[in-house]
Amino acid sequence: MEHHLPGWLLNSLIYLGAAVLVVPLSKAIGLGSIIGYLAAGIAIGPWGLGLVTNVEDILHFAEFGVVLMLFLVGLELEPKRLWSLRGPIFGWGSAQVLGCAAVLFLAGFVAGAGWRVSLVAALGLALSSTAIALQVFGERNLLLTPSGQSGFSILLFQDVAAIPILALLPLLAVSHDIDTGVSGFDRLTEGLKIVAVIAAIVIGGRLALRPLLRWIARSKTPEIFTAASLLLVVAIAALMQFIGLSMALGAFLAGVLLAESEYRRELETDIEPFKGLLLGLFFIAVGMSIDFGVLIAHPLLMAAVVIGFMMLKAAVIYGLAKLMHVPYQQRPVFTLLLAQGGEFAFVVFQAAGPDVLPPNVASFLIGAVALSMLISPLLLVAVDKWVAARHSLEKPPSMEEISEQQDAKVVICGFGRYGQIVGRMLMAQGLKITVLDHDPDTIESLREFGLRVFYGDATRLDLLRTAGAGTAKVVVVAVDDMEQSLKIVDLLREHFPNAKIVARARNVAHVYQLLDRKIEMVEREMFESSLRSGRSVLEGLGWPAHEARETAMRFRLRNIQLMHETYPHYKDRAKLIAVAKEGRQQFQEQMAREREERRQRTHVDWDRVEEN
Repeated sequence: MEHHLPGWLLNSLIYLGAAVLVVPLSKAIGLGSIIGYLAAGIAIGPWGLGLVTNVEDILHFAEFGVVLMLFLVGLELEPKRLWSLRGPIFGWGSAQVLGCAAVLFLAGFVAGAGWRVSLVAALGLALSSTAIALQVFGERNLLLTPSGQSGFSILLFQDVAAIPILALLPLLAVSHDIDTGVSGFDRLTEGLKIVAVIAAIVIGGRLALRPLLRWIARSKTPEIFTAASLLLVVAIAALMQFIGLSMALGAFLAGVLLAESEYRRELETDIEPFKGLLLGLFFIAVGMSIDFGVLIAHPLLMAAVVIGFMMLKAAVIYGLAKLMHVPYQQRPVFTLLLAQGGEFAFVVFQAAGPDVLPPNVASFLIGAVALSMLISPLLLVAVDKWVAARHSLEKPPSMEEISEQQDAKVVICGFGRYGQIVGRMLMAQGLKITVLDHDPDTIESLREFGLRVFYGDATRLDLLRTAGAGTAKVVVVAVDDMEQSLKIVDLLREHFPNAKIVARARNVAHVYQLLDRKIEMVEREMFESSLRSGRSVLEGLGWPAHEARETAMRFRLRNIQLMHETYPHYKDRAKLIAVAKEGRQQFQEQMAREREERRQRTHVDWDRVEEN
């Protein structure tokens, strides 16, 4: 008896299996998750192993990925956040879109394409990949930096600008019909109907959405609340499809409407675990949709288009970055992330229709955009190496500046939030310090506050020596990366044995490795502050302040004692767990006995105090 898997189940198995196999491998070799998803899509697509060959299914799947992604983008457009960024969004955002579109339109028109094709291609190619850019900004902790805020503002404007761009496409078709002698009345009516439906969705959603969500929330059934939100997405997307617009535009509007409700946070909490996977599946679809047949048929033309439009966009964006005062160290990454094509381009080119954009041209442009999204993460790796090389060339001026500080008795390696507190306390006592940090943006920001911080990689022996580690009495290792921290400690131990080392530890495992190196002055970065928070919780429960303080101190001492008891066994995981469990059990029993003694001594029912 033969059994066949349903098509949707087989495709899901292929998609998820490819992602699980390829993405970890891609990250392991340093290419990042996005390259992994794109490569997985190429591998299982019609130009790879051919596990998924139905082009129609691929297009539907890709569109569904765009729909889900744009819903999440819309959900993040909280009105207050949008309003606070209104200047950069509508100022620099419009400058980027209009500037890139104008340059690309002229290039297309000069190359011999018709003005409609040039205009649609320019509008689509002017947009950037929100998914890739935001993910890279987030992975590099750049969202709060000048480049991150500027990039986010431009991307938000692109998301909003997609709406009028999509609304413009039917009007271009109307113009085409007039030029060919065909009446455009029906087309014009259709365009007005689209505008009316969008307005009805926005106005009706603002008036009816909150009462509807409030009524659903009263059922106190979380899965129904999530289902209702997804129903809204699907319903609006279906309505947009019915009137001839992209489902992705409807999903985007649904996300914006939900962003204005008081239930937005709950919805984000429900959907957040799926966000990365949904974006990953979208990238898989992008990889599958790359038409390598077009690339094989016209390789030189494809290369010229991809390189040409990315270079033209990069020139405009780099100029804007200078005007926006983006730090020069961040400009290469900022420029590259915005110079690539974006997922909105797929929507624009597919929604244009054959009257405006011939199918072969649309397929070619979609391939060019997908190819730019594929090579951008690879170019990002090259940019990182180039920036690192430039930083190494900047070593002489940094070394000269540091040489002025050689008489400092304290050297601090790493001046993030941890190192800054140590440094500020020492400087308040009039002590002279030398600070090394490898983040140019941190240095630039702190120097604005009058602090003397110097660029340098503290894992370099020559830089440590020039910074004065040989004459310093104390070296503070405050970097947040464990491997770098241990490397610095090893260098100090070997070459500067007279310097006392005060080390920051990320966790207990880091403490153990520092103890292996005979470092005695070690502080876990969150330990003391977490103890104070626990003490505040006890006081909030009604405990007297002195009782809460004594309890926190006993816990602190026992925790440190337990850490030293488990240290000899930390390389034997089974033994480590056994000793830790036994120690914690003994501590809990001891605390219970002391609590009973306090209850009898003070005649206070502590359980009742905590309940009240």
